[in-house]
Amino acid sequence: MKELLIAMVEELVNDKDAVQVTVDEPDGEGVTVYHLHVAQEDMGRVIGKQGRIARAIRTIMRAGAVRYNQKIAVEID
Repeated sequence: MKELLIAMVEELVNDKDAVQVTVDEPDGEGVTVYHLHVAQEDMGRVIGKQGRIARAIRTIMRAGAVRYNQKIAVEID
């Protein structure tokens, strides 16, 4: 899942070296949180107008997690 997130985001940003993903352990409800870090100047590209791209990234990640019976959340930092 981490590789999927990195692959999607690297295609959106200019500074591919700044893309980092950290993964938290599942919480009490079984939700694993993926923290996405990108360069400050690429934040607008990742979030998109009115958050559309961020919403799409989260939707794709949740759909992929269903295949592995996981619950995930993506936070963009």
